[in-house]
Amino acid sequence: MTSQKKFAIIGVGGYIAVRHLKAIKDTQNILLATLDPADSVGIIDSYFPDSHFFVEFERFDRHVDKLRRSGIQLDYVSICSPNYLHDSHIRFALRSGANAICEKPLVLNPWNIDALDEIEKDYNKSINTILQLRLHPVLIDLKKKLDSAPANVVHDLDLTYVTSRGNWYYTSWKGNIQKSGGIATNIGIHFFDMLTWIFGAVKKNVVNVLHTDKASGYLELEKARVRWFLSLDANDLPESVREKGSRTYRSIVMDKTEIEFSEGFADLHTKSYEEILAGRGFGLQDARPSVEIVFQIRNATPIGLKGEYHKLCKNIK
Repeated sequence: MTSQKKFAIIGVGGYIAVRHLKAIKDTQNILLATLDPADSVGIIDSYFPDSHFFVEFERFDRHVDKLRRSGIQLDYVSICSPNYLHDSHIRFALRSGANAICEKPLVLNPWNIDALDEIEKDYNKSINTILQLRLHPVLIDLKKKLDSAPANVVHDLDLTYVTSRGNWYYTSWKGNIQKSGGIATNIGIHFFDMLTWIFGAVKKNVVNVLHTDKASGYLELEKARVRWFLSLDANDLPESVREKGSRTYRSIVMDKTEIEFSEGFADLHTKSYEEILAGRGFGLQDARPSVEIVFQIRNATPIGLKGEYHKLCKNIK
């Protein structure tokens, strides 16, 4: 049996951190230290009650250094902090002699990847990111099917993702485009990663609508023409979804046929950790295409309802 790997988590108070706590426990490893400016982190007790907890980065940094000098070396630092801090916290992990596991988006700007590539080589450590849709069984099967099909076939796709958010969202860092990267980065980057992974590189990237709470555009990929729509507005939910009391709706329609992948999300972070620990994690260059896409969307000038656009754009007032 392999020895337990030693972990720390930065940003343990965020909602996504629970999946990382579970993944560390499910893979039978140990969490030594955690950090978050907020101290409402009692969820740690359900996983690693003996983990040291800090609300100040400086004390967390000192503790990690103290561990290292006493002969206890962290193997991984899991990063669940706000998007704009990922780059800095990845650097901290590598400087501390650990590998990094970072939530998406890995970074906000494409050039940050270039700098991290140099740092990764300098410290001889790995930077891994969570691209969990690449591990979804339905999407793996779809990729295999398309990879074996004639290369000149181009598919028509409509991607719709509505995940309602309340007023808190716009007051938090998520509502600050400088800190979050905006809606396409916050809720869309894993879909854009999945699309380029399955359908190939970007040939054209057009933005039709770009608001704080919704965005829509057209992506032309090597094997697909994609009309996409992202929204945080509950009014964009289909009536059938609202009647059920649900606040989230995701749909991918390929060539007028729905790709059903609503199930199978529960353990994808644990699967991601298993792959990383086996040396098969997704690294800097895996993350690059989706980071480039959302950067371009964020800085685009919307063209309105011209050319190819998602049908829900017609409902925007």
